[in-house]
Amino acid sequence: MSMFSEVTRPLSPESFSSRLYAGEILKFSGFAAMQALVTATRVFCEQGLAPKHPTQTYEQGMHGEHAACLNGLHQRYNVDAEVRRCWLQVFEAVGLKLEHTAGDRLFLRFQTHHPEEASRGTDVATAPLPFHRDTWGSNLYAQVNWWAPVYAVDGTATMVLYPDFWSRPVKNTTASFELPAVVRRNRETPRTRVNVNELIPSIEQAVQEKFARPVVIEPGELIAFSGAHLHRSIPNTSGRTRVSLETRTVAIPDVFAGRGAANIDGHARWMAPGWFKRLSDRESLATLLNVAPICPYSPIR
Repeated sequence: MSMFSEVTRPLSPESFSSRLYAGEILKFSGFAAMQALVTATRVFCEQGLAPKHPTQTYEQGMHGEHAACLNGLHQRYNVDAEVRRCWLQVFEAVGLKLEHTAGDRLFLRFQTHHPEEASRGTDVATAPLPFHRDTWGSNLYAQVNWWAPVYAVDGTATMVLYPDFWSRPVKNTTASFELPAVVRRNRETPRTRVNVNELIPSIEQAVQEKFARPVVIEPGELIAFSGAHLHRSIPNTSGRTRVSLETRTVAIPDVFAGRGAANIDGHARWMAPGWFKRLSDRESLATLLNVAPICPYSPIR
């Protein structure tokens, strides 16, 4: 049985939010705007990495140089005008209102075939992400995650969701997670030397792999799920580089009304509204809330 709820036409913002806050994982298929985003992303990658194809892995001994190149593309993707235009069209196509939605950075992620390096968790653009709920870091329970492959993926190189833990707490380090210090260290450290395992809270218990549900969807398809879902990357053993794109959004009216997914195990003392900007005019959510970009956590009611 599929873990996805299939969506082939636009949803109302209210239906979209309420379904995700209840734990549904939506898969959008057949949207021309999403096909256009994949095409634009492929052009961006293929021009940036020519003459190599983006899915090629790097040669032995070229890790540092290759990682720096991929990190450069990772950084430029977020500010590329055509990419941003395509993302906004995707959001409108699935039913969101740009003036009522705030978005995070646009991420282009490359996960190279290099299992021994994967265990170290270095290189922001290429390392697999460990077990986490995104809400452990942002503390915004209206947060929605978006993820899609740029080229074909299979179960050896993708992300994994754990929907059985939607309402099951896991032991984690959120209580001791100091977000301001993490942000400061990230700014002061070269991107290729940042340890991604130190950027987010981590779990403190084992999770059996029988609960893992790999995300295998086609290029041109897109999933949306609550940031409160437990998920991670898996080490890439496919023999090729995985290229995927992702971002996060919040519904601004839901943030003001205190609507969102339930918090079952997050204890972080900070929240990060400054990560999100209104899609219609780039106004910071922190400004709209009249708080600092990184501020002490306080439930918004």
